[in-house]
Amino acid sequence: MSGTAGKVIRCRAAVAWEPEKPLTIETIEVAPPQKGEVRLKILFNSLCRTDVYWWDVKGQNPLFPRILGHEASGIVESVGEGVTHLKPGDHALPIFTGECGECKYCKSEESNLCELLRINSDRGVMLSDGKTRFSKNGQPIYHFLGTSTFSEYTVLHAGCVAKINPAAPLDKVCVVSCGFCTGFGATVNVAKPKPNDTVAVFGLGAVGLAACEGARVSGASRIIGVDLLTSRFEQAKQFGVTEFVNPKEHNKPVQQVIAEMTDGGVDRAIECTGSIQASISAFECTHDGWGVAVLVSVPKKDVEFKTHPMKFMEGRTLKGTFYGHYKPRTDIPSVVEKYLNKELELDKFITHTVPFSEINKAFDLMLRGEGIRCLICMEE
Repeated sequence: MSGTAGKVIRCRAAVAWEPEKPLTIETIEVAPPQKGEVRLKILFNSLCRTDVYWWDVKGQNPLFPRILGHEASGIVESVGEGVTHLKPGDHALPIFTGECGECKYCKSEESNLCELLRINSDRGVMLSDGKTRFSKNGQPIYHFLGTSTFSEYTVLHAGCVAKINPAAPLDKVCVVSCGFCTGFGATVNVAKPKPNDTVAVFGLGAVGLAACEGARVSGASRIIGVDLLTSRFEQAKQFGVTEFVNPKEHNKPVQQVIAEMTDGGVDRAIECTGSIQASISAFECTHDGWGVAVLVSVPKKDVEFKTHPMKFMEGRTLKGTFYGHYKPRTDIPSVVEKYLNKELELDKFITHTVPFSEINKAFDLMLRGEGIRCLICMEE
């Protein structure tokens, strides 16, 4: 790969030219990395609902043409000036948030945010010069979440690239770069259930199932899965779910249903749907005195979280988290090591596989609610 360093690379990319239209496989140009940047060769993607959300841009600011994708794995092709923690040939995960290592957030043990590299879904250019690294016949193509992994090669800020053990299978650990850590970390790093605790997880998509997995490895005695699709319960059992509640099947608020099931409420609740009502229900279904609820998914704009102040005064705690409270460069390598040591199960998150040329099938599967994660193999 060193022969391409410093040169423009022509490669395939799945380009979103306009919202809700199928992606098209195009031959594009990818510029070399500038100061503080890294160019990755992407080998595997797994489709995340966030990609679909920004593809159909419901309630968002449209920015097209764009290369989506952010949950992926690959190999460093080249690095820009000043990059010292990575070198060509390193196996790595691109992360949609970053760790500059210098700001007050990065230096704090209490936060995994970053002042410089915090997620920005509206920005479609690189930070260093305000330009894109992608183009086709001279036309710029915008970046997405600073990652744009639906391209055989992509350029990222070096702080958004986590170096991992080359022994890790890249087709398995790609889910670590978003969905798995977001849900699993919300449970083990933020909710922190104790052995024999009861845990409720709202939403049984990939992030919610990762939260269930966190409860399972933490030793929870009961894991209650809450979802509007009853068909998800059987699959959720693989992730430790012991009971299932579909709010549509009850004539009372789901928080009341769960409180009655658990003698007053669960010890921990994790919300992974983005629904403001689910967020309120997750908080109100926790036990007074010690219950903790953690909000994971991003709600729609202009919604309000409404509950009675007494719910707090009775000893319940409400927390929010971003990417499971993992610092990308510092913490993600150890998550991969835990997988290699068989302390974590990742394989079961991948339920479908498609070649890159058929990437739109992955979108179709997600829109139909089939499976958990669809692996997209870049090399065919």
